[in-house]
Amino acid sequence: MTQTIVLTFLAGLMGANGIPHFIRGITAREYPNLTGNSATANAIGGWAAFVIAGLLTAAAHVGEHSRAALIAAAAGVLVMAVFHAQRGAYRLNARFGKPMPR
Repeated sequence: MTQTIVLTFLAGLMGANGIPHFIRGITAREYPNLTGNSATANAIGGWAAFVIAGLLTAAAHVGEHSRAALIAAAAGVLVMAVFHAQRGAYRLNARFGKPMPR
């Protein structure tokens, strides 16, 4: 069950993190991203986050511990939502000396 909790928590983090990057990317707008602020880098990064979230979920054996998986994934989504709500992506860009999006 511990593996299910850890993997679905990480899946929630990755899936939620993919949302702002993917949306900014497909709407051709820049957004802070450690691999580059361009819309293309964000679209690819968001897509990759969704793929990773799916792979983590598949590896988590969710069917065996569905309630724990749901709670862990929801917690991961909440953590990432708070991170982005507090402009965490912008703070990370500044911390790593990356240029800010226009």
